[in-house]
Amino acid sequence: MESSEAEAMAELAARIFQAARAGDTDTLARFLDQGLPPNLSNEKGDSLVMLASYNGHAETVRMLLERQADPDRTNDRGQTPLAGAAFKGEVAVIEALLDGGAAVDGAGPDGRTPLMMAAMFNRVEAMRLLLDRGAEADASTPEGATALSMARTMGAGEAVTFLEALDGQPGSA
Repeated sequence: MESSEAEAMAELAARIFQAARAGDTDTLARFLDQGLPPNLSNEKGDSLVMLASYNGHAETVRMLLERQADPDRTNDRGQTPLAGAAFKGEVAVIEALLDGGAAVDGAGPDGRTPLMMAAMFNRVEAMRLLLDRGAEADASTPEGATALSMARTMGAGEAVTFLEALDGQPGSA
């Protein structure tokens, strides 16, 4: 590939990834309809779904999933789009990912589930949705950490109160 051709490809890739970050659903749909792979990833392994999810673009996420993007594809750090959305508290994105088949308790290599990520950052509405959709409140990492213990460690008071209120209910510790 010649230098100018490589530069043009790099510029096109940058535009595509920026469209995912910006939630430019129409632009991405046009590229996908012309044969762009729905699981295209950048140099960090972030897929189009990951970029749209992390930046709060539920409509874009839904469109990507309708075109066969993988809702559970991890990036180079082992993070899933659902964990990213939970970390950010993006409830509409969480719903889109779960509707599109994302694993509600899909954990990265460290064993942290999306519920744990939401709990650590005091994202109670995200926690409520994840639990309503089947997340296990008592899931633990290989080291034994749970959503509740992580929320306590991070000082996420509302998450601690919410999780403590679940004690004794189905699916809780």
